[in-house]
Amino acid sequence: MKLVRVIDTERCMGCRSCVAACAVENHFTVGAPWNVMIESESGTFPNVSRTYVTMNCQHCEKPACKVACDHAGFKAISKNALGVVLIDYEKCTGCGYCAAVCPYGVPQINGEKLAPLYPDEKPTPYKNIPLNDRHWTHRKKPKVAEKCTFCWHKLEKAVEAGKTNRIGKDREYTPACDLVCPVDARLFGDIDDQTSPVAQYIAKKKATQIKKSYGLSPQVYYVLEGGEQS
Repeated sequence: MKLVRVIDTERCMGCRSCVAACAVENHFTVGAPWNVMIESESGTFPNVSRTYVTMNCQHCEKPACKVACDHAGFKAISKNALGVVLIDYEKCTGCGYCAAVCPYGVPQINGEKLAPLYPDEKPTPYKNIPLNDRHWTHRKKPKVAEKCTFCWHKLEKAVEAGKTNRIGKDREYTPACDLVCPVDARLFGDIDDQTSPVAQYIAKKKATQIKKSYGLSPQVYYVLEGGEQS
């Protein structure tokens, strides 16, 4: 089983629902977003078009961040059996090597204090969940690296329930960002299952990985305007 995401930039309208869903689901830390929207404009007025590309962790098969962390001796980054790349906050020292080597600019070193997004507002019940009661990927610490986890806290439940075949199909086993897209520009699932919607969509739309020349084999695919990028 190999979990991948496909993002169709020809369908994406830049609404940022996926960005908001990620922030809520994963206890957003100011200055360390896990999902960001990159906008670009092409053409000459009045014939102008905009392209929206969301960038989250690519969960590379050969993650440069893990190699750098291992060589530094910290070994705070791992890649599990489902291909999900995770950071252990207890081992991370905030050295920034992972951020320096990632060609996608994904890992973010958070601040000295985990400040709330809106300091003057009363925290919601969700934000008031005690740190020790949160999933370990949500027990964030100051001055450590953070990034997208493919919502591992949800995928892990599928593993524990013996329902990995439902990942990407059932809401409780699907990353938050992929659930909320109003134009179905995001799919998540098992690319090794050729009958899965994500595998069929990638094949039909000729989706591709970006920055393939780095040789990291990312597990996020994009449908790009104008075809393949190197």
